[in-house]
Amino acid sequence: MENDQVMIHVRFAPNGTVASIGERPSALNEQDWFNLLASSTTDSYETLSGGRALFRLPKLQVDQLKSSAA
Repeated sequence: MENDQVMIHVRFAPNGTVASIGERPSALNEQDWFNLLASSTTDSYETLSGGRALFRLPKLQVDQLKSSAA
């Protein structure tokens, strides 16, 4: 279904760098995948407590971003 949403969870290290992030393509490290998501999306990022965040994106968009990173 084209309305499927993907939630990509992000965890930050104490210094603000990305410690882990979901759905990461193997061609990118954690920080580069975060940077690509942050620069390629709008209104999809949610800051959470405890050094965490979340991207909510359509599955099709995530698949396209993964392809562009390969």
